[in-house]
Amino acid sequence: MAGKDRDRFSTATRLRLLGEQTAARVYRSQNRRQARRSRLTGRAAFLALVVCSLVVALAYPMRQYVSQRDEIAEQERLSQEAERHTEELRDEKARLQDDAYIMRLARQHLHYVLPGETGYTVADPDAAKDRRSEPGASDRPWHSNLWDGVDSADRDDRD
Repeated sequence: MAGKDRDRFSTATRLRLLGEQTAARVYRSQNRRQARRSRLTGRAAFLALVVCSLVVALAYPMRQYVSQRDEIAEQERLSQEAERHTEELRDEKARLQDDAYIMRLARQHLHYVLPGETGYTVADPDAAKDRRSEPGASDRPWHSNLWDGVDSADRDDRD
């Protein structure tokens, strides 16, 4: 046993044991790093592939879904507008069934008067000035203005 203890405390033996322990640690750490690195890289690549596949697979249907929702909202808005317009037309139809309303429209737009009433037309001087504001129209005779109107109508047809 004395030889064994002596061997145990010798410098060469201690250096040899220290070298073996260090080599074992280095070997274990390299194996762990390589195992971790290869597993993590494979998993990360697979995860990235799955995520990219999902994005590609879902991008077009999501775009279609959003655009269809916008179209549905637009059609609903148009439907509500058409219903509102229909209600306005029904109201107008109901008003046109009333004789008093028809008489009021005739008096207002057609300038009709009832028998025994006197109708008056008031000339608005501002409106007359607006009509005459065309440059050179009042300086020429009426037939020149007529021919200018015919010529301008012909030019518009050719364009």
